[in-house]
Parts: sequence; structure tokens; C-alpha cells
Amino acid sequence: MTFDAIDKKLISFLQADSKQTNKELSNKLNLSVTAVYERIKKLEQQGVISKYVALVKKEKVDKSFVAFCHIKLVQHTQDYVVKFEKEVTNLQEVMECYHISGDYDYLLKVIVEDMEAFREFMVNKLTSINHIGSTHSMFVINEVKHTTAITI
Repeated sequence: MTFDAIDKKLISFLQADSKQTNKELSNKLNLSVTAVYERIKKLEQQGVISKYVALVKKEKVDKSFVAFCHIKLVQHTQDYVVKFEKEVTNLQEVMECYHISGDYDYLLKVIVEDMEAFREFMVNKLTSINHIGSTHSMFVINEVKHTTAITI
């Protein structure tokens, strides 16, 4: 999909702060409010903008322990993959799950309160999923960069 310079700026402004009014955006882009509205609607209809969310500071809600878990399935059959993916999507502690190449099959980003909560998650939830052969976990010491904005 190709974007003109105005669309790129508009997307950038919305990713930085989606609560900006069309009036504010129109001033920044030197467009009419109607033109901004129409461009946003077009981006939404084309699926470029999929939704608007509030980003919550994990420290403010006592969820500052972040771990990355590598998961290896016992077998890589379609049945095992489908079942694992269905079950892992129901775990509220799992913020992101990627099917990856390499030594492991999946990479999970897990956010919980503390190490004790992580152990509880591993013992009672994650490892109870059938077909997991092995796991390898790493804990975040310091978040150096975190962004949700995609450069266009």
C-alpha cells in the first residue's frame, strides 16, 4: 500500500496521540477538518488503522515483571500447533505470542506482578498446556526501548 506524505504524517501523529481532535490534526497538516476526517476514515476502512487503545503503564497496575519464554512443542503437527495456540491465547498473562523459526517454536512475552507470580503462572498455567516439550525463560532487567509506533 502506498501513502502520500500527508498520510504518513497523519499516521505518525495518530500513533503518538490518537486522542488529538481532527481540528488539532488539521492545523498540524494544513488541511481542512473534513479532509482529515476523510483520510482517517479511509485508513480505517483499508485496515491500516485497526483500533485505538489506551496504553497503561505496567508499574502503575503492579504488573512490572516482564519475562520472555521460549516454548518448544513435543511435535510440530498441525493438531499440536492449533491446540497450543488456542490455549495460549486464553492466558491473560501472555501479552504477545509469536510462532518463530529457530531452536524454539514460540516466543511469549509475559507480564505479571513479580517472580512469585511468574512461578505460579509457569507451574499452574503454562506448563499445564499439553504438547509443550520444553521452556526457556528470560527476565527483563531494564526496558531500554518500547514503542508501539510503526514508521511508515
